[in-house]
Amino acid sequence: MGNFQVRTDLALEARESISQAESELRGVSVEEYYKEEEDIRVTKVVIDTKNAAKAMGKPMGVYVTMEAPAMVEPDDDYHREISEGLAEELRQMLPGMDQEQSILIVGLGNREVTADALGPQVVDNLFITRHIVKEYGKAAYDCDRMNMVSALEPGVMAKTGMETAEIVAGVVKETKPDLLIVIDALAARSTRRLNRTIQITNTGIQPGSGVGNHRNALTEESLGIPVVAIGIPTVVDAATIVGDALEKLLSEEKDFDSMKYLGQHRNVFSELNNMYMTGKDIDAVIKRVSYTVSEGINLALEMRME
Repeated sequence: MGNFQVRTDLALEARESISQAESELRGVSVEEYYKEEEDIRVTKVVIDTKNAAKAMGKPMGVYVTMEAPAMVEPDDDYHREISEGLAEELRQMLPGMDQEQSILIVGLGNREVTADALGPQVVDNLFITRHIVKEYGKAAYDCDRMNMVSALEPGVMAKTGMETAEIVAGVVKETKPDLLIVIDALAARSTRRLNRTIQITNTGIQPGSGVGNHRNALTEESLGIPVVAIGIPTVVDAATIVGDALEKLLSEEKDFDSMKYLGQHRNVFSELNNMYMTGKDIDAVIKRVSYTVSEGINLALEMRME
């Protein structure tokens, strides 16, 4: 009987799940550093071969993960530090940041489902400039250089009857942005990363993949412009919670593998296959972290006077 599969959108967790024998997987490099003052751990995973991408279950590209344990806490100063850290990582990830660009930001998700409302709520707090710059020029902001920032909240297929990729592709064709930033809620493998982790990647995104609801991908190959995705895990597979509890309960057994155990008792735990859990205070958390992400994006795209 195969192992019980737990979905995750985080490349860091996919890397951790690789067996010890494959720990030195060719084509995958990992760089990690810790910002002690801000209490933020940053891990950069680079997948640069097709074999490594297949083993990891992730597209080739760069994945930067920021782990901030206190991100769920209502500490404005700490959230400002996270926003500044996110802006720094974004500037390194986004191409052409030394020149003016037209940037489209897409907030994926369903506003009426709190755990999936990250994207729409981030869009609510963005500094949108495209319409002002097109109408009045950069002088409206009293600066010499200004990015043209626009935003889109495409909703979900159940409401629109259209694939998100179809909507975004149409807007990209009409407005011709230089690059695309996509924000979406993710699924995690570890409960300790729930609402405490930000992932940034240049591989684009496949909406709904974390919960097995696969939609057409938003990538540079499909849209013709660079795509950078930002996500925060807001849900965790129910099997993860059961597995973590079993590991704590049977911690004295050195070789106990919770996922293997779930796989061996698949019939008993079959109802966990399509269940995803989130915290009871998710409404307050989403409001808080969405503002943190929007501030990070605003800082990253800010053009300063020369």
